[in-house]
Amino acid sequence: MSILKWGAVAAALSVAVPAAAETLKFAHFVAPTHTLTEAIVTPLTEAVAPLGLAIETYPAGKLGAGPAEQYVRVVQGVADIVWGLPGYTSSQFRLTMLTELPGALPAGMTGADFLWNGWDAGLLTKEFPATVPLALWTAEPAVLILRDKVVREPVDMKGLKIRVSSSITAKVVEMLDAIPVQMPAGDVYNALQTGLVDGVITGSSAISDFKFDEVLKHVTLGIPLGNQSFFVIANAKRVAKLPEGAREALLKAGGRVLSRHAEAAWHAKSDTAIAGLRARGPDVVTDLTPEEIAAFDAVLLPFTQKTVAAMKAEAAFKTMRGE
Repeated sequence: MSILKWGAVAAALSVAVPAAAETLKFAHFVAPTHTLTEAIVTPLTEAVAPLGLAIETYPAGKLGAGPAEQYVRVVQGVADIVWGLPGYTSSQFRLTMLTELPGALPAGMTGADFLWNGWDAGLLTKEFPATVPLALWTAEPAVLILRDKVVREPVDMKGLKIRVSSSITAKVVEMLDAIPVQMPAGDVYNALQTGLVDGVITGSSAISDFKFDEVLKHVTLGIPLGNQSFFVIANAKRVAKLPEGAREALLKAGGRVLSRHAEAAWHAKSDTAIAGLRARGPDVVTDLTPEEIAAFDAVLLPFTQKTVAAMKAEAAFKTMRGE
């Protein structure tokens, strides 16, 4: 949904209340130029403003450093709203993390719908204690960003040190005989530049958001590497104390629609980033052939089936996939 349409949503919610009667603190850990601003911060802020609810944003860790601490930060009331990645505390988000399994999302389904299907069915409630989800979505399909080596088949991965952001992606890397290295996204640039890692698995939107284009030589598209998930959550007690009109406006502004909007913004940034790499020359982006993709599928898709079965999450997985 465009920003203009979000303005229309805000207008539709308008009632006569004092301006900025309440202020919520929104904390995140990236720069204001990150996709998050256009995808979530701006539309959410504009949608609730006519109800007298102001959202004050604290980017780049201004309310506390450390992406992994975002959930604790909102529960403790340091912030009223936070953006975070389930992958940084994978054990808490057992079902939310299913998006990161290879081939988890059916063709044509957004990660937002996958996750909200789970929320609406009551499957994710225990994974978000003391908070209210305002947006749940995924990045575009993850790609393999490489410092030097070109990867076209599973054997090419052997021994490579690959940065991952979650325990599931770490296991995927191990399935390919590579070595997972966990670190926050903000540390990856230097790690690629210095050779601390040989590559990174992430959505291609991160290429421009974190300037990875300055230190990569190749990107491989087509390996089934799942979709990184995100959340925007609010402190449940703080939401409950809001005036009724402001509370309803906040909850109405969130949900599937905002989540789909965010996911579309991530995809748009991804498309722009890949187009920019293709413009650098024919050898930067590696598009796997159907036969090459099938070779990775043969290794990774059975891993997804075994993982879901080991979790005893077959029914939940089907519900989230809309089956």
